[in-house]
Amino acid sequence: MTQQRSTRVQALLADLTTAEKADLITGDGVWTTRPVERLGIPSVVVTDGPNGARGGGLFGTGTPTACIPSGSVLGATWDPTLVERLGVLLGEESKAKGAQVLLAPTINLHRNPLGGRNFECFSEDPMLSGRLAAAYVRGVQSQGVATTPKHFVANDSEFERNTIDVQVDERTLREVYLLPFEHAVRDGGTWGLMGSYNRLNGTYASEHEWLLGTVLREEWGFDGFVVSDWFALRSTAASIVAGTSLEMPGPGSWFGPERVAEALAAGEIDEAHLDALAADVLTLVERTGRLDHADTGPIDEKPLDRPEDRALMREAAIAGTVLVRNGPVVDSDGQSLTPALPLDLTTIDSIAVIGPNARQARIMGGGSATVRPYRSVSPLEALTDRANDQVTVEYAEGCNIDRSVRALAAPLLDAPLSLSFFNGHELPSTDREADAVSLAETADVLFFGEPIDGVDGPAYSLRAVGSITPEMSGSHRLRMVQSGQARVLVDGNVVIDATEDNIEIGDSYFGFGSVELGTDIELEAGKTVAFVIEYSSRDAVLLAGVRVGLTPPEQPDLLAEAEALAARSDVAIVVVGTNDDWETEGRDRDQFELPGDQRELILRVTAVNARTIVVVNTGGPHGMDWLDEVAAVLSVGFGGQELGEAVVDVLLGDADPGGRMPTTIPMRYEHSPAYLNYPGENSVVRYGEGLFVGHRFFDARHIAPRVAFGHGLSYARFEWSTIRVLAAPEGAEGSAPVVVEVDITNVSNRAGSEVVQLYIEPPSSTPLQRPVRELKAFAKLNIEAGATATARLELDRRSFAYFDPGDPGFAALADGGPVPAKGGQRRQDNPGWYVEPGVYRLVVARSAIDYVSHVDLKLQ
Repeated sequence: MTQQRSTRVQALLADLTTAEKADLITGDGVWTTRPVERLGIPSVVVTDGPNGARGGGLFGTGTPTACIPSGSVLGATWDPTLVERLGVLLGEESKAKGAQVLLAPTINLHRNPLGGRNFECFSEDPMLSGRLAAAYVRGVQSQGVATTPKHFVANDSEFERNTIDVQVDERTLREVYLLPFEHAVRDGGTWGLMGSYNRLNGTYASEHEWLLGTVLREEWGFDGFVVSDWFALRSTAASIVAGTSLEMPGPGSWFGPERVAEALAAGEIDEAHLDALAADVLTLVERTGRLDHADTGPIDEKPLDRPEDRALMREAAIAGTVLVRNGPVVDSDGQSLTPALPLDLTTIDSIAVIGPNARQARIMGGGSATVRPYRSVSPLEALTDRANDQVTVEYAEGCNIDRSVRALAAPLLDAPLSLSFFNGHELPSTDREADAVSLAETADVLFFGEPIDGVDGPAYSLRAVGSITPEMSGSHRLRMVQSGQARVLVDGNVVIDATEDNIEIGDSYFGFGSVELGTDIELEAGKTVAFVIEYSSRDAVLLAGVRVGLTPPEQPDLLAEAEALAARSDVAIVVVGTNDDWETEGRDRDQFELPGDQRELILRVTAVNARTIVVVNTGGPHGMDWLDEVAAVLSVGFGGQELGEAVVDVLLGDADPGGRMPTTIPMRYEHSPAYLNYPGENSVVRYGEGLFVGHRFFDARHIAPRVAFGHGLSYARFEWSTIRVLAAPEGAEGSAPVVVEVDITNVSNRAGSEVVQLYIEPPSSTPLQRPVRELKAFAKLNIEAGATATARLELDRRSFAYFDPGDPGFAALADGGPVPAKGGQRRQDNPGWYVEPGVYRLVVARSAIDYVSHVDLKLQ
């Protein structure tokens, strides 16, 4: 399909030389494209990522920015309107960071609970993900900033993500994994898309002509640009012919004038292929306004940090908080009292706040989504401030969940580290003058390209100088990971040296870093020691840096300490979860259960305090076999920079928990739909569960989940009318929508929110196997006390359709045998979307297993 380009784009395209076209489709730096100065075509600046516009920083460094809730929390909001408002904020933040493209949203699916980037993605359900993706895109692009929904397609885990061959049938692709992207293109109107690293049925996604040409451009009418994931390209001609518009980052390995000229000379591509991609990039430059406002000076990144933005992010964190359980508190006589939540501080004297995530807010996962937030308030800090001395709030850690070395930071570090940078690989000597200087708040320095102005990207060294004042006396474990060569000195003595030996590679720094290296050092509490890191980028691949951490001597019995605190407190709030080391880009999770001793912590606290409230601070689904033992459970996810305040808002009842589960939590990991097909073997992963992802699998197998998809409680109470159909098409091929309404009345004395979920069960006559029921529409209603609101849901033809890949060869097979073929299923000669005539059941529900009412609809 030939895309229609503006007159301006066509004129510029006609004036470009072949070499300039090749420049245009090739990155310049890590975050910029190449300009064509002769024609006044400026470069375009891109920025990560899904939960904040980071700017030019890398993995949590750089200019502070708004950190909105992570994707799985946005999925739990079930609120496209709210997500669109957050998109507007991200568009404004992108512009404040000097960027015209936001590398977001991540709309792959929660195929398996252990997926490392589940926290970035919205849901297990393709329709919910698609609706939210389209809203996110509309919000960002309303500010003139392009989006790149990613990663196209079937990049649903981190296992061997750069090479894995995802084997998935066309029907499953069409109905499940492509659907969120189709929504982003057709409903959201996205200007861009990011390809994935993986292969799809044997072909790299960036070289897949059917995917990028037939489906994306011809069928969906996409007229934007396709950018490679960073370093994802594997070819010149194949990627250009398929339709990958832009290679990132620069200076590029496969595109660019020299490579393109070779492909043209060999007849592997022609000028028309190059024109199409150059036009994609020119259209991007035009749509983002760069042709009219071509600022060629240095990028001036600015923070916004507006009160109204903080309020919006807090609203979103609350809207994505799921009240999973709210049981009655039982007194010593076995009498049921009021529900455990919300808390009434006037009736409480003491609160125990317990858990590894209570004192430090875990607001986002790791990897390219990481930003430097404007602020981060922990649940402990927020609750202590809100209690305002009227209630005693005490803290106990309970257990440690560190997966690997935690970078040195305050209070162990007395002040930020002083960084001195030097050109060249040689480790710096003390009498050498630095070429550039900077500060670092932690002993974790990581660079991608040029580390700082005035220092050469490929070859440099640095010295980080600071001091440590330990809090405990005894043997401390000093640990380090590196990408390059580094050594650590304490009081002038080298204690770790990894500058000469071949060091084993581990899984840090996306697989480019070393295993942890360590030694023991004796330190005295309160006695300050000098601390120095000397580092060279020699032997670093892509990412260069070093991280150093310090583990204090063996700690007291944290579990017993937490148990004792809980026993003497009126209420125990246990904040459990993970962090950006457990859930991160670059690797999948190690386990389904909460890490460390958190399960035991929950059970021991619950045994001594009947009013135990568990706050689950994880990015993706984790085991909850302790669920029925506790009084109440809140699932808050990685809720962004306002997480701590939002958690306390819900705990105290200042706000209603508005979330509903975006993903099923199974009773046990083995119940996961992809369990037998995960993570893959011999470079292949087979999506053998087919259409039966998420709640569809549990329905088909009659397996009870631990927590159902769509489940979530409110502090308010609601009554639902029966479902009614207002309008319906006359036949299965009709184009008019089916309109369904349900009245919801808030019968409580407080405002609250309810999510009306509409599932469709297909007729039994459908020739192909279909899920028992599928989510096809939803509406979130915020209803004042005593008020009634109406959920109006529309179902188009695709809501009733299934994709049939067709079986045109069956007639020949049947005629070729000695016995004529009879019976069997009906077959379609041509692939396409089909609506089967028959009776469809429309079910309105509070969750995938909590049905309220239904109506049967006959399509002729």
